[in-house]
Amino acid sequence: MLTDKDRIFTNIYGMHERTLAGAKKRGHWDGTADLIKKGRDWIIEEAKASGLRGRGGAGFPTGLKWSFMPKESDGRPSYLVINADESEPGTCKDREIMRHDPHTLIEGALIASFAMGAHACYIYIRGEFIRERECLQRAIDEAYDDGLLGKNAAGSGWDFDLYLHHGAGAYICGEETALLESLEGKKGMPRMKPPFPAGAGLYGCPTTVNNVESIAVIPTILRRGADWFASFGRPNNAGTKLFAISGHVNNPCVVEEAMSIPLRELLDRHCGGVRGGWDNLKAVIPGGSSVPLLPKDIATDAIMDFDWLREQRSGLGTAAVIVMDQSTDVIKAIWRLSKFYKHESCGQCTPCREGTGWMMRVMDRLVRGDAEPEEIDMLLDVTKQVEGHTICALGDAAAWPIQGLIRHFRDEIEDRIKHKRTGRFSAVAAE
Repeated sequence: MLTDKDRIFTNIYGMHERTLAGAKKRGHWDGTADLIKKGRDWIIEEAKASGLRGRGGAGFPTGLKWSFMPKESDGRPSYLVINADESEPGTCKDREIMRHDPHTLIEGALIASFAMGAHACYIYIRGEFIRERECLQRAIDEAYDDGLLGKNAAGSGWDFDLYLHHGAGAYICGEETALLESLEGKKGMPRMKPPFPAGAGLYGCPTTVNNVESIAVIPTILRRGADWFASFGRPNNAGTKLFAISGHVNNPCVVEEAMSIPLRELLDRHCGGVRGGWDNLKAVIPGGSSVPLLPKDIATDAIMDFDWLREQRSGLGTAAVIVMDQSTDVIKAIWRLSKFYKHESCGQCTPCREGTGWMMRVMDRLVRGDAEPEEIDMLLDVTKQVEGHTICALGDAAAWPIQGLIRHFRDEIEDRIKHKRTGRFSAVAAE
């Protein structure tokens, strides 16, 4: 169990001051210039040694990502772009950082930008986050007034400007290249890769796109040392992590815990357990709506980290845990997600544009039981034709929840079709 002294986000519930004075009292902005004076290479090596993997869903090693940025400038400026377009259904962790602990992000932005040779950083915040934007902007203004941003930021000798850009509420703009297109004032549509952003990103310049949480933990890691951060979690799954738990638990919450915590321990300790007790559990989506769900028998032994969940053909994603008890119509729940992905597809790739609508319409019929049993395999086949055949991962995100449903709850789909025809449920469904 993570003790309070090891928590990076000390104000995630907004119990203390979110102001600069409050942040300094809790140990932020402490010796920032000294960390920067240790040099770019030291910061990147510490990030690598800490084992920090991206907290936005893909889990790519953060220090390694930073090292792709050019060491010497060819005349083009470098940029850090922070992805605060938190639009994955079920995910609400970055929101808490921005409205309650914004200075962790601002200090992290300065240090990370220096490490990549960037004099400017853009935070792209989700369109629906109005109050969060106000909190963050207020914190940025405070930092400028205190000399922590701008010329000779925090007395480090590095000039640094931080800009907050408000999106218009499109889910696709959470994909890093679509975010860059939107930031440039164009329609938010993913770009073909290569070139990767580190070679040609924002305005054709070297750019790194990182998640809010990935950047906000950096100052504390550097202060306490990479070994401290790496001491939490299993190998290759290091550190502490914000988990956003919603659905059928007694106390939904966002909580910081050590990586690799067992799912059951996470729910029992912080959420008062599953509504109606553990035996009432039906399924869990462990990492936001785009990862396949896990039924109760797998969820009972689940370990909340990247590798264990990938082995179960699911994923940690953003660590947004959606809990469903026995009262859930699991087919309808997945239909609702397929409706979301159909609505949010940008339409650039044919498999996604056509496939998301097709999958949603078949799911629509499965919810009602108005389908043929062979359509289940046909639907699975279509998810495979969408998955991996699109520019960005939205096609995968639309396909995976349906694959998880068919993998684990096929009998329930078949029973609904049978019931519609005969008016009778099988013994399995009647339990």
